[in-house]
Amino acid sequence: MGSTEVDLDPPRRRGPGTAPAGAGRSDEAADRLSLDDPFTVATDYWHQLPDGRIQCDVCPRACKLHEGQRGLCFVRGRVDDQIVLASYGRSSGFCVDPIEKKPLNHFLPGTPVLSFGTAGCNLACRFCQNWDISKSREIDTLTSAAGPEALARAAEQLGCRSIAFTYNDPTIFLEYAMDVADACRDRGIKAVAVSAGYINETARRDLYAHMDAANIDLKAFSERFYRKVTFGKLDNVLDTLDHLRETDVWFEVTTLLIPGQNDSDDEIARQCDWFAEHLGPDVPLHFTAFHPDFKMRDIPRTPPATLRRARRIARERGLHHVYTGNVHDADGQTTYCPSCGEPVIVRDWYVLGDYRLTDDGHCVHCGASIAGVFDGPPGDWGSRRQPVRLVERGGLGPHDRRAAAPSPASGTGGVR
Repeated sequence: MGSTEVDLDPPRRRGPGTAPAGAGRSDEAADRLSLDDPFTVATDYWHQLPDGRIQCDVCPRACKLHEGQRGLCFVRGRVDDQIVLASYGRSSGFCVDPIEKKPLNHFLPGTPVLSFGTAGCNLACRFCQNWDISKSREIDTLTSAAGPEALARAAEQLGCRSIAFTYNDPTIFLEYAMDVADACRDRGIKAVAVSAGYINETARRDLYAHMDAANIDLKAFSERFYRKVTFGKLDNVLDTLDHLRETDVWFEVTTLLIPGQNDSDDEIARQCDWFAEHLGPDVPLHFTAFHPDFKMRDIPRTPPATLRRARRIARERGLHHVYTGNVHDADGQTTYCPSCGEPVIVRDWYVLGDYRLTDDGHCVHCGASIAGVFDGPPGDWGSRRQPVRLVERGGLGPHDRRAAAPSPASGTGGVR
């Protein structure tokens, strides 16, 4: 399938004669942080420590940095005695997907979403399925100048109802994600965060205030798994889920089941009991199949029977909308009315079949309201995956904070 071209803003340079990013630069130079880089912006999520280091406050990793050091995520680092984001406006993997691929089964079903990511991640999952992006240190190879206005315009031109920050995690580029979301909102386009939910309270509040929907990747329901396999902490992710429950953000949850790691009946049952108590029965839960990847290539694929078993356990504990993913399972991908039990959205992979909801999300059989965001008839995007090639044009818009980013000599603090 060929790619679709859309217009994109050209790079904004801070001075004449600046070389294109990456041109003639050594690896050491590419790692160097500088506010002279037009894709580096100042941030607010940090504080000074008594020993002279600066602590990044975006996520629980709390990287404590000397001048010139980067955090574990690689895209945030210390320069000129502040924490900066070095990937603002740099993106990759532009593609129009079905919204169900995020996965979001109860958010504007059947509609197209413009998906993209950046580089880096604040977790270190040994099983990462997107490791070529999340572990990438090649920031200079990302698309240049994918500014907020340009991305909003691209989504509009492509007929997308929403835009998704995915592949790695918007937590680490939240300033960029928030600006893109604002630009999209001006055009009636929704913003979707696909995230591991490993984020601190203030940054969490700010990021999700700009989002319309989210899928949170709950890696397991074990602190041991999080510590040994992701190098993170479960409690912080549960805090994010609790927070989202108190907002207007529509969210769904995904757990990748890995054979012998997080797929025991006991762990699944404990996860579902917590889910029912804290989030309620109507938040969708997706159990998806693992494939060998990154540093866990010695573990076999998840058998479909494991996903069906997990789904059965979840439904027995009162969860209404439980799905299976990464396998062909018509029953496990169908939405059923929790009131009358009739199928209301039948899916074949990402293709919608029989659709039995009213425009505002009520079951046509019994009239019960189905939890989710339903706005008119379903889309017909189907299972298509349309790569997008962005073409430079135009200029910066009002939502692009690069236009206001301070230079090192300005003496200004953050840009927010």
